[in-house]
Amino acid sequence: MLSSRIGILGGGQLGLMLLQAAVDWNLDIHVLDPDPEAPCRNIAPHFTQGSLQDYDTVYEFGKNLHVITIEIEKVNVEALEALEKEGKRVYPQPSVIRKIQDKRIQKEFYAQNKLPTADFILTQDRQDVARHISFLPAFHKLGKDGYDGRGVQRLASADDLDKAFDKPGLLEKAVDFQKELAVIVARNANGEVKTFPTVEMVFHPELNLVEYLFAPAQIDQTIDAKAQQIAKKTAEAFEIVGLLAVELFLTREGDVLINEVAPRPHNSGHHTIRANVTSQYEQHWRAILNLPLGSTHAYGPSAMVNLLGEDGYQGPAVYEGMEKLLATEEVFPFLYWKATTKPFRKMGHITIMDKNIDALKEKVEFVKRNIKVISTKD
Repeated sequence: MLSSRIGILGGGQLGLMLLQAAVDWNLDIHVLDPDPEAPCRNIAPHFTQGSLQDYDTVYEFGKNLHVITIEIEKVNVEALEALEKEGKRVYPQPSVIRKIQDKRIQKEFYAQNKLPTADFILTQDRQDVARHISFLPAFHKLGKDGYDGRGVQRLASADDLDKAFDKPGLLEKAVDFQKELAVIVARNANGEVKTFPTVEMVFHPELNLVEYLFAPAQIDQTIDAKAQQIAKKTAEAFEIVGLLAVELFLTREGDVLINEVAPRPHNSGHHTIRANVTSQYEQHWRAILNLPLGSTHAYGPSAMVNLLGEDGYQGPAVYEGMEKLLATEEVFPFLYWKATTKPFRKMGHITIMDKNIDALKEKVEFVKRNIKVISTKD
């Protein structure tokens, strides 16, 4: 299996970190991405520029490979289904990707499999949303193409109906939660399943994307066991081969509900590169190559801070504060090889470790204050 030709659909930062893990095992990696300046472009052994959504491009890319995986869900599933029928090992399976590509289908899947999630109503357009004012407050989510906070609008009352999407989507009842959690699950073709420790995510108040996280989550053992069990049950319901990131709400009443899932390495697992015996990226290779899954044991408490482009800056990226960062013990920057910064663009992440939780939290605040991604001025 290690001598297989392996393809990754997507050459962004997740692909970059998959490549870094693949180097240790001398894996023969081929990457497809539409961006000629994709982060993987200069380090992938084989790089092809092309659309991830065009049938012919994806099929031609995959036809001479043995194993195909993804780092982004927005890919041509029909081409992957054709490749799978021809005997290619496509993981996660096209049937899984198809379900997860559409949040409407994803939510119905939870209901059908008795997986706990917030109440929801499927909607066809803005006019349809207006028929369900009594369901508000709720979040209106696009069925397809939403990511990193895009494709989600909070509708508190009838006054917000103009914010609703005029495309197929769903209304998801606003959950009164105390924390947002995530569990990353790995499953190989033999059915072996392992989970990473539950993490606690803190979202940016305006951008609806993860600003930073703590691992392990500061929750009691009963809640932790519930989160781990739900994540495992979800992965097994999908019968996924590979990684599944399960994002969860911990409600004020102590219930744990599924928010969304991602069938790939995920932002909530970046810290595992330094903080755990096996990183999520190595674990992904182990899962899709049907190898024994690695230990997910954490060396100690850790945190991860997303490094976003500063508001008001666009152009060649400049990283301010790196000297202070590198002078701090157990603080590890990971930059994403993106030459150009934009407001709130993900440019890297910082993993932080400490044996003391209070000291860890102080380091998080230190990192947030002292490193900025700006751009050079003309």
